[in-house]
Amino acid sequence: MSADRSKTRKPREFKITNAERGAAFPVRVIPRASRNEVEGVTGNALKVRLTAPPVEGAANEALIELLAERLKIRKSQIEIVAGQTSQHKMISIVGLQPSEVEERLFGKG
Repeated sequence: MSADRSKTRKPREFKITNAERGAAFPVRVIPRASRNEVEGVTGNALKVRLTAPPVEGAANEALIELLAERLKIRKSQIEIVAGQTSQHKMISIVGLQPSEVEERLFGKG
């Protein structure tokens, strides 16, 4: 019976949620890509390609730099709150509401 239920279960959507001091959202990082880019949404996460390898925090630093540039904020406003050593990360943005993050990432609004 559980197999039938899993077929009807809706996949999770990408959501930018309210965080204590701003917004939070999941990211899926693809390291060692040909260029740094926010590719879009895959599943329930923002898909980001980075040229940096996943070694000694290089990909994490590249992710923070790319998001800071895209969101037009300081790097100090971005924190990786989960997934430091994983491709799947949770990002916290201080000082922006979810709607502002969405507008800056996707140009909506």
